[in-house]
Amino acid sequence: MSASPAASRSAARLIVDLLEAQGVSRVFCVPGESYLAVLDALHDSPIRTIVCRQEGGAAMMAEATGKLTGEVGVAFVTRGPGATNAAAGLHVAAQDSSPMVLFVGQVGRDMKEREAFQELDYKAVFGTIAKWVVEIDDPARTAELVGRAFQVALAGRPGPVVVALPEDMLHEAVAAGPLRPRLPVAVSPGLNLMVQLQKRLWAAERPIAVLGGAGWTPAATAAFQRFAERFDLPVTCSFRRQMLFDNGHANYAGDLGIGANPALLARIKSSDLVLLVGGRLSEMPSQGYSLFGIPDAGVPLVHVHADVEELGRVYHADLSILASPQGFAAAAEGLQPPNRIVWGAETRAANADYHAWSDEPPATPGAVQMGDVIRVLRDRLPDDAVLTNGAGNYATWVHRFWRFRRFGTQAAPTSGSMGYGLPAAIAAKLARPEAPVIAFAGDGCFQMTCQEFGTAMQAEAAVIVIVVDNGIYGTIRMHQERNYPARVVATDLVNPDFAALARAYGGFGETVERTEEFAPAFERALAAGRPALLHLKVDPEAITPTTTITALRAAASRG
Repeated sequence: MSASPAASRSAARLIVDLLEAQGVSRVFCVPGESYLAVLDALHDSPIRTIVCRQEGGAAMMAEATGKLTGEVGVAFVTRGPGATNAAAGLHVAAQDSSPMVLFVGQVGRDMKEREAFQELDYKAVFGTIAKWVVEIDDPARTAELVGRAFQVALAGRPGPVVVALPEDMLHEAVAAGPLRPRLPVAVSPGLNLMVQLQKRLWAAERPIAVLGGAGWTPAATAAFQRFAERFDLPVTCSFRRQMLFDNGHANYAGDLGIGANPALLARIKSSDLVLLVGGRLSEMPSQGYSLFGIPDAGVPLVHVHADVEELGRVYHADLSILASPQGFAAAAEGLQPPNRIVWGAETRAANADYHAWSDEPPATPGAVQMGDVIRVLRDRLPDDAVLTNGAGNYATWVHRFWRFRRFGTQAAPTSGSMGYGLPAAIAAKLARPEAPVIAFAGDGCFQMTCQEFGTAMQAEAAVIVIVVDNGIYGTIRMHQERNYPARVVATDLVNPDFAALARAYGGFGETVERTEEFAPAFERALAAGRPALLHLKVDPEAITPTTTITALRAAASRG
């Protein structure tokens, strides 16, 4: 039987057809003349085009799509300043290991190397951020290179890929045969390695599992939970990866984030078997690389990762297992627990320590108590609610006191990028319109990407943004007071009426100045049926759940 004839179409049309073949349902963009031909091809496509207000927001939305779904998020931006604006989202995707493809317009091929209008060398600009950067100079290779971009974004340690599109190339006709999707490959561990892991678990007395990284799926998290239950393992999640294990489960021991529970840190250091699955234990979860020794971890370590380059890169594990989270979790279900599990009391104690650390938020200075805000959300929201946030001390309240119960309910940047919460929430609401989506943002954090509230309105993404306004760059002020007490510079903010800003966009906006106002205001925001914003006025003294600016100054002066 002869192969079906290749259909001829423009390279721009072929790119859109390739996205459809990959199952892409939406793309995020800021339009630009450099890729008008692709925009025209999207006009007739079932792919939904979400127009954003700034390229950084578009890239963050694509990154959050990859993080929440495990599928490749896609963004289109124009050349030069459009591309460099998108770098913030690209960096999040790199450090958070999120699968993403960023298509960037480029000058015509006949103009290259002349510093034409907005010309950049994308391999030089993004070569240290992206997993791979490619420019399609030959339209005949479009299907090959776009397909490879998706494969690279998903393979091993997922991450971002940049595909540059010369403007003139997009108009050229190209023949392409049947289009097939590139699918992620679940890397399964070798049987001999799983046998070794079982032997190590049988010999252990104080094991603990640490989950992190990317490449997880709902099936993988469910399989690992069943494995943890059969072995009665205490389980902790890495920084901003709490959605990988049910925080309400009796085996949950808390998260390895900023300001982690001291009891959890002591438990990990005294463990005789640490099972690290999917994560890298980089700076934040490793507490500034102080939790373990480098390269000798100092505790028996089993490291499971889908990328061979991550195994042994920082920590020399006692047992390294090359496997994706889904491949490992499926294999782990086949392991047999010991006849007598000797660490059961340790697991119960680890869970009790977690509850003692996170059940009851402390009172802090000010008329709005963030602890009570989290309590209202814990009582009111369902388990499938999605919470997002950017960077700032306000996020401590979410990470420590909220209960993440399901995969796909958390989007927060392990890269520490400000401005992430609102774009991520928009992506989450578009991916899961049936679920409540709440974005937390500090006043400084929100103003990095607040214009994307207009994107939420236009896309009819009914997110709720909670702006925690203390009038300062809180995290930087905290460090400033520790190192240069009372010498305040560049950390005070003059802010707008954020609720009025939301209303100006056509959304719901309300200001909360006392704790008792929050619950009814939140109900009105939920009932609004459109993007909403609650502007919380909090006391800058409440710099963290456990200290104040005054206390920081006093401690610094004593030191």
